[in-house]
Amino acid sequence: MPAALPLSEHVILITGAGRGLGATLARAAAREGARVVVNYRRSADAAVALAAEFGDRALAVEADVTDPDAVQTMIDTATTHFGAPITAVVNNALPDYSFNGDARSTADTITTAELDAQFRGIVGGALTVVQAALPGMREAGTGRIVNIGTNLVQNPVVPYHDYTAAKAALLALTRTLAADLGPDNITVNMVSGGLLRTTDASAATPPEIFDAIAASTPLRSVTTPEEFADATLFFLSPWSRAVTGQNLVVDGGLVKD
Repeated sequence: MPAALPLSEHVILITGAGRGLGATLARAAAREGARVVVNYRRSADAAVALAAEFGDRALAVEADVTDPDAVQTMIDTATTHFGAPITAVVNNALPDYSFNGDARSTADTITTAELDAQFRGIVGGALTVVQAALPGMREAGTGRIVNIGTNLVQNPVVPYHDYTAAKAALLALTRTLAADLGPDNITVNMVSGGLLRTTDASAATPPEIFDAIAASTPLRSVTTPEEFADATLFFLSPWSRAVTGQNLVVDGGLVKD
C-alpha cells in the first residue's frame, strides 16, 4: 500500500463549506496546508471570500451534491485547477432543514416525503460525491472519506425523525463503504457532533440551553466548531491510517458511543 499522505499533500473537497461548520472545516484543513475545494450551493459570496483567504490553495465551486452531473463538473474543475486528483472528501452538506423543536414533525405527522428529502440530500448526496471522487483516489492510490454525523442517533434528545434517520443511514453507509473500499487504501469514517457553540444552526439557541448541555458533559463545556474540526482532521491525517468504519462522537463526552 502507498504511504498515507500528509494533510499538506491532500486535495480536500468539503461539501457545504460556504458557511457554518463547513467553513470552519475548510479553514482547519487549509491551516494545515491542504489544498481545499470549498463547495457551495447558494452561499456564493461567502464561499468565494473564504477561498480568497487562502489564495491559490483554495477554490470555491458551486454544485448541488445530489446532482451527479454538477458534482462531476466540480470534481473535474478542481482536478484541473490543482493539477492533482481529489484525495479526500468531507461530506458535510445538508438539505434545507429547520432545527426548530417546537415546529418539528412529530411521530403523528412525519411524512415519507420528509424522510425522502433528508435521505436524498444526506445519504444520496454523500454517495454521489464519493462515487465521483473514487477514480481520482484510486489513481492516487489512497483516499480519505469523512462523513459528518450527529449524536442524535445515539441520544435523540430532540426527535427529529427524518434528519436523524438519514444520519443513521449515513453511518451504515460509512461502514459498508469502509468494507468495500479498504482494499483500495481508502478509509471511510464518521465524525458526529451535537449542538455546537456556535454555528448558523445553533445561533438562535438560548444561553440556558447551552449552559444545561455544558453541565451534562464531563468537560463541562459545549463543543465549538473549531474543536469539532480538529477531530475531523485526525481522520484526514496519516495518524488515522489504520482506522476505518468508525464513528467518533465529538460532544465533550455527553454521549458515550
